[in-house]
Amino acid sequence: MNTTAPTTAPIAIFSLIFGILSWCVLPFVGAIGAVICGHIARAEIRRAPPGTLEGDGLAIGGLILGYLHLALIVMLLMFVFVFLGGLAFFAAHMH
Repeated sequence: MNTTAPTTAPIAIFSLIFGILSWCVLPFVGAIGAVICGHIARAEIRRAPPGTLEGDGLAIGGLILGYLHLALIVMLLMFVFVFLGGLAFFAAHMH
């Protein structure tokens, strides 16, 4: 029987911190860090003996924030390329 209290995985905390920072200070780098740390944390928590390591919710929060930010970046880039590409196309064919 395990008598010690479960500890929170530090990498799960880093995942959430990176996820929050991706929306405030580190747009792309924070999102990548949140996703990588989140996946590492969830794997570490699953491998640990039951009841010894927690923080899965923190890791999931970091993953959600990171993936949402990456999706937003991709959508913005697609919009910019489609919009600017369309403007360039029409500007080239207006003669």
